[in-house]
Formats: sequence, structure tokens, C-alpha cells
Amino acid sequence: MGRGRAKAKQVKVARQLKYNSGGTDLERLRDELGVRDDSNHNDDANDSYDELAERYADYADDYGSGDDREDGTSGRR
Repeated sequence: MGRGRAKAKQVKVARQLKYNSGGTDLERLRDELGVRDDSNHNDDANDSYDELAERYADYADDYGSGDDREDGTSGRR
């Protein structure tokens, strides 16, 4: 008999979760997910992109593109 009560409670909770769409705190969710505010997003993204591009530009200068082999092969098999 206890199983019927437990199942009824689970059904009740499931219905509440399915049909009750209110109460979502988007600010709290944004904080938990680590999403930044959109107003500062473009400046930070540009700074990060510039830093990343600079790092890989140095890498390309050090190692070259790999396409300038003397035997005419690209190195892929």
C-alpha cells in the first residue's frame, strides 16, 4: 500500500515540474553558468581574440606553415 502513495507523490511532483513554468531566476542561472553580461561581452571578446591571434601568429612565425617543403609533398599520408 505504501507504493501507491509514493507513486502518487511522484506523479504530483512530475506534474508540477511539467506545468509550472514560473519562478525561473535568469540572473541566478546566468551566474551559475558563468555567462558574462552582454554589455561588456564585446570588449572582452575582442581582447581575448587579439591575445589569442597574437600567440598563434608567433607560433606560425616560429614553425612556418609547413607547405614549403622542397620535395613538393604536403606531409599528409
